Formats: sequence, C-alpha cells, structure tokens
Amino acid sequence: MSSRLYEIVSKVFSIPIAEINDNSSPETIEKWDSFHGLVLVDTLETEFNVQFTLGEITEVNNIGDIKKHLKNHGVKTD
Repeated sequence: MSSRLYEIVSKVFSIPIAEINDNSSPETIEKWDSFHGLVLVDTLETEFNVQFTLGEITEVNNIGDIKKHLKNHGVKTD
C-alpha cells in the first residue's frame, strides 16, 4: 500500500516518488498547499474507498499520518 500511496502523492504534487517518504509534509513538498491537500484527500478517498473525517484531515502533518488514518479505516499499510 505504501507504494500506491506514494504513487498518488507523486501524481497529485507532481514530484518523483523517490522524493517521498513518511516524513514528507507541506514543509518538504512545495506544492502541498490547501488546494492540493484537498485534491490529495479526494484522491485517497476514491482510491481506497474510505471517508476521512474533518478531524482526520486537519490532523495530517505528513505522509505517516495519512498511513495511520488509512490503517484506522481498515486499509492495509506496508
């Protein structure tokens, strides 16, 4: 699942997968602004068939947080 998540992040933010890790965040990904953040949430919800709460969305500080929330929704991580 990590590879699929990284592929999605790569596509949404137009960056190479090699630049993505669990610590990647708005501070390390230039295009990670509010608009692209919403695109990422929508893409993840569609791809993994989940619905994030507003609280989950606002708690995301990096890719590791996204993995945690996906796991909480029953999506197998790693």
